[in-house]
Amino acid sequence: MNALTGMEKFSHLEDKIYLTVQYVQNLREDRDEIASQLKKVTAENVELTAERDHLEATLSRLLIERDAVQLKVEGMLESLRKVDPAVMEAFGA
Repeated sequence: MNALTGMEKFSHLEDKIYLTVQYVQNLREDRDEIASQLKKVTAENVELTAERDHLEATLSRLLIERDAVQLKVEGMLESLRKVDPAVMEAFGA
């Protein structure tokens, strides 16, 4: 078995240290990139949540308006039915 000399051991240790430093630098770069992506996705999520809330409010308002219009139309049809039942038969109601 060939034993490593002191300089060879030192060189081997030096190589490991440089590899470790490079690995840590890569990890930091990856972490920074992920943090940047998370910040972007979080901002997009806030925007989408606000848009969803706005759309839900609009939908709710429109459904209420639809129900009000439906009641008015039903009231008008009932009035027409009272005035002239023959007209209502023509509409199939």
